[in-house]
Amino acid sequence: MRWACILLPQLALDGVLHRCVDPDGPWVLVAGSSQRRTLHAINPAARALGLRRGMALAAAQALARNFAIAEYDPEDETRWHRFLAGWAYRFSSQVSLQFAHALVLEIRGSLGLFGPWPRFEAQLREELTALGFHHRIVAAPNPLAARVLANVHDGLAVGEGEPAWRALGQLPIQRAGFAPDVATAFARMGLRTLQQVWGLPRDGLVRRFPVEVLRHLDELRGKREPAWHGYRPPDHFDLRIELGYEVESSQALLFPLKRLVADFAVFLSGRDGGVQRFALHLEHDGHARTMVPVGLLAPERDAALLFEFARGRLEQVQLPAPVRAITLRADDLPPFVPVHRELFDARAQQEMPWEQLRERLRARLGEKAVCGLQAHADHRPEHGSLSTPAIPAKCEPSFGIAPGLRPGWLLPRPVLLRGPAPCLLVGPERIESGWWDGGDVRRDYYIARLSTGQCAWVFRPVGGGDFMLHGWFA
Repeated sequence: MRWACILLPQLALDGVLHRCVDPDGPWVLVAGSSQRRTLHAINPAARALGLRRGMALAAAQALARNFAIAEYDPEDETRWHRFLAGWAYRFSSQVSLQFAHALVLEIRGSLGLFGPWPRFEAQLREELTALGFHHRIVAAPNPLAARVLANVHDGLAVGEGEPAWRALGQLPIQRAGFAPDVATAFARMGLRTLQQVWGLPRDGLVRRFPVEVLRHLDELRGKREPAWHGYRPPDHFDLRIELGYEVESSQALLFPLKRLVADFAVFLSGRDGGVQRFALHLEHDGHARTMVPVGLLAPERDAALLFEFARGRLEQVQLPAPVRAITLRADDLPPFVPVHRELFDARAQQEMPWEQLRERLRARLGEKAVCGLQAHADHRPEHGSLSTPAIPAKCEPSFGIAPGLRPGWLLPRPVLLRGPAPCLLVGPERIESGWWDGGDVRRDYYIARLSTGQCAWVFRPVGGGDFMLHGWFA
């Protein structure tokens, strides 16, 4: 047992329902020409109304009225197929899209990380169910065997040797992966199972059937390595949701935004990456697109955090016209580095990590409302630091009073110190600078304790004069 196949029997319909507010209601996908529209796929709620796959749309509408209709889009189905391949890439570095409506992944190397197969399988099912995709899962010795066994079984796991050949031999001819004309020819010969086909002479099969038939049989039994087309996640993300109605307020866009961000987080987790900049594109009828940029100071991939940041930006946008579609696009996907945590993290349950608080403030107040401080090469205290958009992730506090120590709270400008003379604790520290730009200062600074008991940073001009208050120590 080295390979697992995840069969997605109603991939196109599940992709449509994934973006719906009410996925449990009756839904159908229609396909075909305008003269004859047929039901391409239906969900259980529509089946309960008596609708059947392949039924003419006119007959379905005569039978029931209260069901929703969506157009079958092969390109949309392909996009969802690739999206799920990106999700599966988190579990295995060998994922294939070569089978329609199915994913095949190598699992031998993954079992050491995710546990034995029953636990691994349960995790796959749990996440697929949370994403809203119906599935069947089978594990087998080779990818083709896993794929054809998934036509009949769900939850089957067979090892190499006799168990696999016995399970494969019992497969009906029509479900063994042969082309329809080949399966029909075998049935006319009186063959019902794959075991009976294996019993036929090879030279007879060569004369009567295309060479692909023998290749298929050899790949099923592991005698021939199948052609392998591995999936690699792209370096960008682009997902669009077309709304079924016009949305006039940003609040009504939060539901599709949450779906987009959740899928984005799944994609980032699959490629083990993060995002630092992405954009929302809002489409309008008769107006240019509205772009809502979202920027972070460090790569993130948590769905809740990304949604909160995007929502904060979206709520600040004035919509020029109703929105018909929303797209999330990201072209810069840097590596994700998890925040360092101690083995025994003593952080309280209600506390928020500094990185999350920093981004939440920027999302709510604006990018320019929250900034950091950067040291500047100037001895004058009022010019010794500059504000910068890059906020440090961690500030190291200093304890005690030492020469050269600067106050935590520097006043915008010095003020005259009134009251009794201060008690000078440390100093003087002379600062003479600024002659080159007309802001020449000549001061003697002291750390002093005032009559109120507060610890202050004071100075007086060189040569004497009144004390000026310039900052406070905690």
